[in-house]
Amino acid sequence: MSASNHLPAVWTRLDVPAGLGLGTLTAAPGGYRFEASETVAGHAEHFACRFTVRTDLAWVCSEARVEVMTGFGARELGMTGRGGHWSVDGHPEPSLDGCLDVDVAATPLTHTLPIRRLGLTPGESRDITVARIDVPSLRVWRVVQRYTRLDTSAGRDRYEYRDPHHGSFELTVDRDGVVLDYEGLARRVS
Repeated sequence: MSASNHLPAVWTRLDVPAGLGLGTLTAAPGGYRFEASETVAGHAEHFACRFTVRTDLAWVCSEARVEVMTGFGARELGMTGRGGHWSVDGHPEPSLDGCLDVDVAATPLTHTLPIRRLGLTPGESRDITVARIDVPSLRVWRVVQRYTRLDTSAGRDRYEYRDPHHGSFELTVDRDGVVLDYEGLARRVS
């Protein structure tokens, strides 16, 4: 797997009337940087968000910044982590202790983090605890997620993602571990 995508990945949302996301993964000093944006016009909500997530060379998250714009204005959330201990907007958040990954709910891009970090073989599963950031509310909470690597199909790696709040979904990824299809939620168009 390479360290970066040469062009941004673009996804169309399948779960709302209109939604489009764009994201990149690039090598950065001492790790990797994820940059993405998402615009959603749903039945009940309309928002745009932009985020940056930084990791070390082992794909462990060290920083996340999310900006959201809704009809109520713009808001921002900043998180920093070290050794599985997190601060949210400069305040220690012990409920997130042990979380190595950040899941920004508005985008398929952050699924790349555990896919790359875990290095699962077909048939292997792993439960992980992540700091999940809801968009557009910017609420952060601890969630247990399970990733299972499925058999390859049509030359693509596949994973099952599961969490207790949303159920399970199949993810198909490219050679960099970036989502191509997120069952029922997003499909890569570029």
